[in-house]
Amino acid sequence: MPAVPSCLLEPLWDQFAALLPVRDGYAPTHPRGCHRRRVADRTVFEHVVPALVHGSGYERVSTPGCSGRTIRRRIKEWAELGISEQVHALALEAYDRMIGLGLDEISVDGCITKAPSGGEKAGRSPVDRGKQGLKRPVASDACGVPLGIVSDGANRHDSPLLGPTLEAAKAQAGTMPEAVNVNLDRGYDSTKSRALIAELGFTAEIARKGVPAPIQAGKRWVVERTHSWMNGYGKLRRCTEKSGKTVDFYLYLAAALVTLHMLIRRATNRYRWDGRPTTRRLK
Repeated sequence: MPAVPSCLLEPLWDQFAALLPVRDGYAPTHPRGCHRRRVADRTVFEHVVPALVHGSGYERVSTPGCSGRTIRRRIKEWAELGISEQVHALALEAYDRMIGLGLDEISVDGCITKAPSGGEKAGRSPVDRGKQGLKRPVASDACGVPLGIVSDGANRHDSPLLGPTLEAAKAQAGTMPEAVNVNLDRGYDSTKSRALIAELGFTAEIARKGVPAPIQAGKRWVVERTHSWMNGYGKLRRCTEKSGKTVDFYLYLAAALVTLHMLIRRATNRYRWDGRPTTRRLK
């Protein structure tokens, strides 16, 4: 059974492949015919997706035609090029063109996950007995489409990460409307957060400290649902990567898959195309 339905994998690969640099089948430092051909990018990509979905180590998803070291080297190369961020931006552009992004209401929230191997983006988790963890603030639109993502140590407070998260959302989604309302939970209830939002020209609906959460749930529940979707990917629930760029590579790759899933699901009621899913379960 494939890790990702083909209706998601194929459009993702089409955009992913278009951003990859053109390379020869052989490494330029070796004479032709004296070594094996370079493993195809599509082959490596088909190993990266199961690693993202299941959270498996590269040695477990490797095959005789694609070793774990090859997967690791290729991911490092793709992370340096920022391929996943560009694919996510293209997915947002397609969603905005076909469905429309709700940028007038932006919700931001953070999520703490495990990072047992430590690394550049890991820190002591306050909710896991001081073990190494990763914090993942996400900004979403009014329907929960992930716009911008930031990664940092689990010991970082939410409030200082609000600015980078909103900047990432603006960079990925493009031009923002004149009137933008930001929905935040009580972790962002601080003078710095309110000053930052006012400086950006946005309005804010921030939950107050000391008030029970169900009373002030507001419109930010969509970003919590987005976190739930992203936690469905094993590599995000338990991140074993040490390189910060590799961590961001997987975060944006998962965000691109979530965006494509929402696009296909909402487009089935508006458009018709060959291979359109006829059931709620994508195939």
